[in-house]
Amino acid sequence: MKISTLLLSCILSATAAFGQTPCQTGRYASDVYSTVNVTSDIQYGSNISFSGSTTSLTMDFYEPAADTSVARPLIIWVHGGSFQGGTKTDVDVQELSNRFAKKGFACASINYRLGFFPLDSVNAIKAVLRATQDLKATIRFFYKDRATTNAYKIDTTRIFIGGSSAGAITALHVAYLDQACEIQDYIGSTDLNTLGGIEGASGNPGYSTKVAGVINLCGALGRYSWLEAGDIPLVSLHGTADATVKYNRGTVTPFGVAIMYLDGSRMLIERSCALNHPHKLYTFRGAPHVPYAGGGATQIAYMDTTVNFVRDFLVERLGCTNMALQPENVPSQTANLYPINYCNGSPVNEVCILGLAENTAANEMILYPNPASSQVTIQCDSEGAKTISVIDISGRTVMSQEMNENGYTLSVRDLNKGTYFVHVLDHGNQKALVKQLVIQ
Repeated sequence: MKISTLLLSCILSATAAFGQTPCQTGRYASDVYSTVNVTSDIQYGSNISFSGSTTSLTMDFYEPAADTSVARPLIIWVHGGSFQGGTKTDVDVQELSNRFAKKGFACASINYRLGFFPLDSVNAIKAVLRATQDLKATIRFFYKDRATTNAYKIDTTRIFIGGSSAGAITALHVAYLDQACEIQDYIGSTDLNTLGGIEGASGNPGYSTKVAGVINLCGALGRYSWLEAGDIPLVSLHGTADATVKYNRGTVTPFGVAIMYLDGSRMLIERSCALNHPHKLYTFRGAPHVPYAGGGATQIAYMDTTVNFVRDFLVERLGCTNMALQPENVPSQTANLYPINYCNGSPVNEVCILGLAENTAANEMILYPNPASSQVTIQCDSEGAKTISVIDISGRTVMSQEMNENGYTLSVRDLNKGTYFVHVLDHGNQKALVKQLVIQ
């Protein structure tokens, strides 16, 4: 009898360690703990800030009080603040950490390197890279802990990363920006190497940065194409009236300054559907940026929806079968996937950019020669004032001219080789004409 009892005890302990029994007892799906313990200012690494000073990188760790589990799933939360401000104690990340710790998750809320100047796309990219390097150092910290002292009792096969606004942008880029060549249009190899490359040197080298899923709250990705088949699952919540990080595709505008184009949650779900990639999106119709942040009744209602929708995603990823609390709704707006160039040289086959499909009839606008090398003639079938814009595949307008006749020759010899779109806004007919142009 003693042998049988001991064997049963071992089996039950092993089952609990792999998270099967907790699902059955309500852990992860409901508030099974009433009290949360917080350990503040744990240093997980250090690195050089944008101003050149050495910065200590710290986090706060949230765990259920009196928790006896030895292999807990972990959520690492990254605060927002346009990469210029914010802290690990921001109200929304504190609320998220406390709520999920009560469900039996361990949570970490991190500080990361902030600041960039001047406010332009190149320096913004550097700020995003610094943040991603710091988040990766946090992930490695928990892998290192598991392999050594195991002080935090984390199951490293069940680490999730997420955040709000800039924090969500950081998490998305950690998850899906995995090749240096993907950002070569934004930052050169010399600057990238100076920053420490994609992985960075913020701490805990030699350990894994693999995670099980991403939580995107009002965030965006530099290019939707960085999300590829076989990538880790994603859950997103985003407001359609977000004026800071657009729900669809558009310029991100921290402090009212247009920095660069990003692909919001609507573009990412479109990409996921095309790839059969696991991704759930909840659309806050008519809601602004981070509508769940704050303590008012409206904000609390948005926070409840956010927690329930993320909870549904997490319990599913953990293999639980609990009923969903917040069903997925239908996305708003139309997402147009623009042309993309892959690092491996795969052919470009999408034909939409900036929400405008290449839908111009042959007799409305003609480009010749196309492909072009030094100049291209643009001919339209209508008279009157028009604005010609040449747009690259990242959404940047690289050239703009006024055109008053129905024909115009444009010099393109200073443009890099590649795929562009010629966009003609016909002021008289209130119509936009778009044609693809290849420069070789």
